[in-house]
Amino acid sequence: MKDTNTHIKSIDNTLTGSAIINSAQSLAAYKVFLDSQFEKHKFLRLTVKTGKQRSQTQNAALHLFCSQLADKLNDAGFDFRVFIKDGYAVPFNEMLVKEYLWRPIQKAITGKDSTTKPERGEYSQIYDVLNLKIAEYGLHVPWPSQESKQ
Repeated sequence: MKDTNTHIKSIDNTLTGSAIINSAQSLAAYKVFLDSQFEKHKFLRLTVKTGKQRSQTQNAALHLFCSQLADKLNDAGFDFRVFIKDGYAVPFNEMLVKEYLWRPIQKAITGKDSTTKPERGEYSQIYDVLNLKIAEYGLHVPWPSQESKQ
């Protein structure tokens, strides 16, 4: 019980509207915390979300992929107007790839605007669709991995 009380105290001291419950111990501790908060305030508002968001590694890989794809598109002679907007000969960069190639596919697949919101498994679905599109132009950029960074 001492471990649970310590955990509850830790939750109580750091809770800012959210918690990650990923074990039976953290669930039990959070139940105790919720009971105490309800007793104290008689009113609680909760939002429950399931699934793991993308990892820091996936975030870094996304930015590296966008940068590598921008370089590949530029090296192949493509510019922004070929893919997106006629009339503007703008070279690709990481931000343009992320905003105008990655994000619309992400929104279509997941319904989520922010790249922080997709769950871990959704990143590969988004990549697969984008990879198929750039393959139509004879291009391929592999998804970054630990091996490709070395």
